[in-house]
Amino acid sequence: MHEFQAWPKTKRLFRDIVVTEKIDGTNAAIHITAVPHDEPGEITVWDGSWTSPVVDGVRYVVSAQSRTRIITPGKTTDNHGFAAWVYDNAADLVRILGEGVHFGEWWGQGIQRRYDMSTKVFSLFNTDRWFKTGEDGLDSMATRAELSALAGQIRAVPVIYQGVFSEARIHHALLSLKTHGSHAAPGFMNPEGVCVYHTQTRNVFKVTLDNNDAGKWEAAA
Repeated sequence: MHEFQAWPKTKRLFRDIVVTEKIDGTNAAIHITAVPHDEPGEITVWDGSWTSPVVDGVRYVVSAQSRTRIITPGKTTDNHGFAAWVYDNAADLVRILGEGVHFGEWWGQGIQRRYDMSTKVFSLFNTDRWFKTGEDGLDSMATRAELSALAGQIRAVPVIYQGVFSEARIHHALLSLKTHGSHAAPGFMNPEGVCVYHTQTRNVFKVTLDNNDAGKWEAAA
């Protein structure tokens, strides 16, 4: 006998989107978890894959990852120095980001396009969370970052458009990058493209400026 299988609810296309600059670096994330006072055994076995700062009397477990694996400081275990940066700044990152898994791009000096930069930056993908003031009225991540020792080293990817889905707005964002250069690194004239986050489906789509999104007949035109 066959079991009933429902067709999933159809999502609406014309809902809000967030168009951000797609930065050409390396995908990374920071894991931050508070250790409850009544569960001290949670961190008694250290395997080298995390660090454990105490912030305002609370102990946290902080780790770093690349696109494919947990990474740690070291010549053969890190990814462009991201884990070393996370470990060195773990307490500040806890204060800025709070608990959760925070995905972003590690980019700049020595990574992919390099953007003519002499430093590296971690830019978070979740722009709404980055700028949102907490429910308790506390400062946003953006404000906490600006007031910290990591000002300039951690930020969000640049928002180029936010509003109802519009193909024209997406093309305009690409034209802006092509004409005026990177928003993330002003003056750099070879940006990669955009990412489009569709808020209802929670999917992210990329559109690049190198014809990788065009059909063969378009790329040859």
